[in-house]
Amino acid sequence: MKKVRLGDVAAIERKGISPDEISDGTTYVGLENIMSGGRFVGVAPVSNGELASTKFKFEDEHILYGKLRPYLAKIAVPTFAGICSTDILPIRVGAHADRMYVTHYLRQQEVVDQVNSMATGANLPRISPKSLESVELPLPPLDEQRRIAAILDKADALRIKRRQALAHLDTLTQSIFHSMFGEPPTSWRETAIEDLVDKGDGSIRTGPFGSQLLTSEFTDKGVAVLGIDNAVSNEFAWRERRFISFEKYSALKRYTVKPGDLLVTIMGTLGRCAVVPADIPLAINTKHLCCITVDPAQVIPEWLHAYFLRSDSAAVYLRQTTKGAIMGGLNMGIIKKMPVKLPPLELQQTFAARVAAVERLKETHRKHLSELDMLFASLQHRAFKGEL
Repeated sequence: MKKVRLGDVAAIERKGISPDEISDGTTYVGLENIMSGGRFVGVAPVSNGELASTKFKFEDEHILYGKLRPYLAKIAVPTFAGICSTDILPIRVGAHADRMYVTHYLRQQEVVDQVNSMATGANLPRISPKSLESVELPLPPLDEQRRIAAILDKADALRIKRRQALAHLDTLTQSIFHSMFGEPPTSWRETAIEDLVDKGDGSIRTGPFGSQLLTSEFTDKGVAVLGIDNAVSNEFAWRERRFISFEKYSALKRYTVKPGDLLVTIMGTLGRCAVVPADIPLAINTKHLCCITVDPAQVIPEWLHAYFLRSDSAAVYLRQTTKGAIMGGLNMGIIKKMPVKLPPLELQQTFAARVAAVERLKETHRKHLSELDMLFASLQHRAFKGEL
């Protein structure tokens, strides 16, 4: 099958518009408005003077390609016109290529990896327009491109429906919380987080600071080190694996994380939290997390986790007390003083049981989604090798 450069069949159009030229009601897309895989979130109109720097114009015929951290695969297909961040490259596909065919090709993991390898910049890697234009893609006749794109669109639609089902289940958890605790009666005790923790020393703690733990001391195995990435999705997940030696751990035992502890992110993406699972291996937390060991006679961690994420009063408190001029941050003192209207333990346990049932459904959907992702990747591979 004939191969061509992306630049031979598409043009990267960087038509700048200055802030004073932006009309009221213009739709703006920032890099934060495109999720990995291309879904739009939180896109909204802006007013004249609201944005401070030059942006790019785009139309509903473009592909929007996130050039910053290209490994995130922020590659979207808008159905609307607007303006976007200059960290997004608008690509207009020419007459000899199909827009969705090109989009599906660029979204392949192997192509994402290829583009990422061409990016420059250690901390904030970016792909240049020239490098992106050099990417080669197979180019069958236009009718065949459209046939391949239609097959991949249908397969992708199944994945989208599964993700929507997962999102609806998360909404269900929110509804359960608000129906049970949204309007607490006056008989419920008013307290604070610091009064709900275990009576032992260090029941609310952050991780080792400064020279106590250096990245150069991380090892390939040993005692796990938990960071923001383990709690940022609001449920515990293994991401990047970090370890310290058992010898180093002997000096940092007070930072040990226990099953049922609540991890709260206190820098960067603040206020995200996760409950430590029962099968956690020996581990400590970094300074970017606040670790809370609760008093099980008063509160169960699953309810406190939901309170952090879903309570209106908790959200208001965190907004009002967030500190940090450039990046928002929490500190241990703020978390200790967070007010709580505490429901009876039996009601907390009922809530936890209902949420557990929802989580079982979510796990089933995740497994099905994983299977669909594998099927889709196989279809992509075959499609662009001419085997569909």
